[in-house]
Amino acid sequence: MLRELLLGIDVGTTYCKAAVVSLEGRELAHGRARTPWRAVPTGAELDPRALIEVALEAARAAITRVPGGRVIGIGVTSMAETGALIDEHGEPVAPAIAWHDARGEDEARQLATELGEERFMIRTGLPVSRLCTLSKYRWLLAHHAEAKRGRRWLNVSEWVVHGLGGEQFAELSLASRTGFLDLQSGSWWDEALSWAGAPRDLLPPPVLAGTPMGRTRPGLVERADGAVLTVGGHDHPCASVGAGAIHPGDLFDSNGTAEALVRAVQLPVAAERMLRAIAGGVTIGWHVVPGYWALQGGFLSGKALQRFLDLLGCEESGRAALDAAALAAPAGAAGLAVEGVVEDRAALTGIGWDVSPGLVWRAALEAVARHAAGIRRTIEAIAGPAERLVVTGGWARSEAVRAIKWEILGPFEYPPVTEAGARGAALLAGIAAGVYSGVEQLPPPA
Repeated sequence: MLRELLLGIDVGTTYCKAAVVSLEGRELAHGRARTPWRAVPTGAELDPRALIEVALEAARAAITRVPGGRVIGIGVTSMAETGALIDEHGEPVAPAIAWHDARGEDEARQLATELGEERFMIRTGLPVSRLCTLSKYRWLLAHHAEAKRGRRWLNVSEWVVHGLGGEQFAELSLASRTGFLDLQSGSWWDEALSWAGAPRDLLPPPVLAGTPMGRTRPGLVERADGAVLTVGGHDHPCASVGAGAIHPGDLFDSNGTAEALVRAVQLPVAAERMLRAIAGGVTIGWHVVPGYWALQGGFLSGKALQRFLDLLGCEESGRAALDAAALAAPAGAAGLAVEGVVEDRAALTGIGWDVSPGLVWRAALEAVARHAAGIRRTIEAIAGPAERLVVTGGWARSEAVRAIKWEILGPFEYPPVTEAGARGAALLAGIAAGVYSGVEQLPPPA
């Protein structure tokens, strides 16, 4: 009898990652493919079909590294605020705009004026900004003629699951990032749809992560025909599942192109606390864990750090030496500091006579860690002190990132997982396939 396997796919900003996971929770193999953005003056976009292609490329690379076995469940997690606008035949009618793209700024200002900024925040758990789907959708209607033919919006992992053969559903943690969801009821906000000029059925029925959503079409992924499909939700909360950091006392720190600190809280959160959280850079939305909301503070840490590597002319081959130089530099980087480290424009100040690449790199790492510490303070002011901090993600593989994070944020656990997002998606697929009865039955990282 062939052993049964789970497959998780994490469609990220920089790479799409995949992991084959045993029913005991062990990561057996991995694959990845670069997310093929096209640079545009405002940021980036791509053909939504390319997202399905890179998901399949990463999945195929992972499964070919595992001899034998049959995939019984596939889960897909992804970045939020990006998606596919499709017509009645399921074909894209507009490019998928990157979540960090500048389009939607004017629409966000109109949203604040016409629906009311505080009212929007209390209803959705989000700040009024260009990031949310609501702003970018209205931009598309105004600037992209074909967008008016769009009948359905699917967030990235929902779109990929549909492309693999699944039904159209909206997963609640991703829906929470759109600006269309009434957070309290977990249903679509009619007034937001009306403001955007959207059809009432633009978004499919919202469901929890781990809900069965159909089966994989034959011939797409080796040994995965008929595997149960599910959406694993927003990548950061899903990664908290993969890292085993899903209990109310856990604070999860996911370090990718974007960094996010995630804390599960029992719902609901009072309006006054929601406004305090948002003012401190923390949003509120549905968690992938049933019965919980997620306090989540995100910022572009990996993207911010990459520009300092580019400034220093440091390629991947030189990272270890640069990390060592940063660790050898004194705390405080000898007065060198980065101001506005996660803003569109950052400034390097306090440049002395003894400046060096190691000092510059340490200053950037400290600035990012201090920003994360500020978000932690906001989360703990709302939810109370965390019992443990759990850190994962691609950037956390750097010894210097971990060491400076330890200095500034305090002690943390660094679990033995390679791709927490893909592992979390695979485990949620195990729930959809009936392997586990719920998140409390999921195997811990090992």
